[in-house]
Amino acid sequence: MNNTLIKNATLINEGVTRYADVLIVNGRIESIASDISVNANYDVIDAKGLWLIPGMIDDQVHFREPGLTHKGTIATESAAAVAGGITSFMEMPNVSPPTTTRQALEDKFQRAAQHSYANYSFWFGATNDNLEELRALKADEACGVKVFMGASTGNMLVDNEQVLDKIFQHAPCIVATHCEDTPLIKINEVIWRDKYGEDIPAKEHAHIRSVAACLKSSSLAVSLAKKYGTRLHVLHISTADELKLFEAAPTLHDLKKKTITAEACVHHLFFNQNDYEILGNKLKTNPSVKESSHQQALWDAVKEGVIDIIATDHAPHLPEEKSNPYSSAPSGVPLVQHALPALFDLCHRGIFTPEQVVSKTSHAVAERFQLKDRGYIREGYWADLVLIDPQASLKVRADELLYKCGWSPFEGRALSGGQVVMTLVNGNVVWRDNKLVSPPSGMKLSFYR
Repeated sequence: MNNTLIKNATLINEGVTRYADVLIVNGRIESIASDISVNANYDVIDAKGLWLIPGMIDDQVHFREPGLTHKGTIATESAAAVAGGITSFMEMPNVSPPTTTRQALEDKFQRAAQHSYANYSFWFGATNDNLEELRALKADEACGVKVFMGASTGNMLVDNEQVLDKIFQHAPCIVATHCEDTPLIKINEVIWRDKYGEDIPAKEHAHIRSVAACLKSSSLAVSLAKKYGTRLHVLHISTADELKLFEAAPTLHDLKKKTITAEACVHHLFFNQNDYEILGNKLKTNPSVKESSHQQALWDAVKEGVIDIIATDHAPHLPEEKSNPYSSAPSGVPLVQHALPALFDLCHRGIFTPEQVVSKTSHAVAERFQLKDRGYIREGYWADLVLIDPQASLKVRADELLYKCGWSPFEGRALSGGQVVMTLVNGNVVWRDNKLVSPPSGMKLSFYR
């Protein structure tokens, strides 16, 4: 690890913006002060005019390895992540074979140790028939337990009510849920297929994966968490109606008191139903992107502290897969390379502040998941840091994408308000001057549990 001094930076950290130097020694932040001097053995980075923020910790990504590596790999998608200022990720279990055994979980950690540019952890997937494996899981062995309470994921759809009850009762760590009610969705699919056949307009996805389907499933998850005192994190909230299930936490101190938390994703904050006209099935995600009134409600919930965390749900598919008719086009979009720039674009438009973005993408994730020594710019913490040029704008181009799938929903858009200049992971500069500059240096995330 190189020892580095970052000079003249504008730190955005813990709700405060200030000028400071940051000294990094052996991968950790050694000192934060107004003026630090070092000898010639240190790399010095002049950050004048740049923001220095803690790297984004993305608690929900699908990197497709093992088994689906034609769509993405840990190497390709983590490279895109650090290019976008994401320094740590938590990856989902719906791969092939699915991460539903402790052995499969360990296999993914071994893969990441060789290939990941960012720090990593993995979700353990709950099913209708792996309760004993779940009970054997140690609290710090995975970032959490993922429950698909409504999704087209084969055996990973937990629809046995007795099993679902036991998962909430016995999970050794935080439970994260994908909440959509499958029976309601199937009814809606029949209605819209009768109207349009197999080539349903993409915009109708907002009605098929409906508000009612989300609310019914989220309500069940919250009721089970309250019944058993489960630490519950409801992923990718997409409706105004669901927000009523959650309490506001205006500060991080309030967040620490919460047992049940809520998350919003970048695509639900940035896009709304009108964007299907341009993007078509490329905007098809589960849960669906809905009307602008729900988008506005999510913006308000982020600002009020009802939404605790912002993530991506990065889920790449090949362009030819997305070009299929609606019924056979897969759901999911690649997002990690432009998640932070998209959020800073929303800041540029006056919707959020940079301090809010940093809190929801770094501080709150570290607090909720009890991460060790990450998520803040603090002395003694790992130097997972990102330099942002707040004056720069970027027009997203396909030839600059690092995703294996090769496309982005932001293509052709100009994102203003903040672009990633440099990314450091564990004190190592991994992204600089629009290119990867060091080999994979990600570490396994550790937890206070």
